[in-house]
Amino acid sequence: MNTNPFVARWGRSGNLLCHGEWHITYLEHPFILPENRRDKDMGTYGIYYIIDPENQLFAEGRDEDDWILENIDWLADSLVDNGLPIDEEHVRFFYRAINPQDWRCGSCAGCM
Repeated sequence: MNTNPFVARWGRSGNLLCHGEWHITYLEHPFILPENRRDKDMGTYGIYYIIDPENQLFAEGRDEDDWILENIDWLADSLVDNGLPIDEEHVRFFYRAINPQDWRCGSCAGCM
């Protein structure tokens, strides 16, 4: 499988990102996250500083390998709950789908 079967979207854009929630599908079917993960950032690696989004000094979060190691317990449970296999390919596809959509509190400047 070369194309990522996961599609992730954060439910808010612009200001007040912190009031959104994840919308994730797997092959166009809803992928249900644990309740405690649905409305939180995922902690993936990125620069979430709105004033200087290219400045590496403001990078935070975990890169793909570290994120997977830190989150494998709940992610494996989620894959099983959604009827998917627990394998490296699916775990990496999941990270790669959520990473570009991830956010941090304050990254939209809605609370400034």
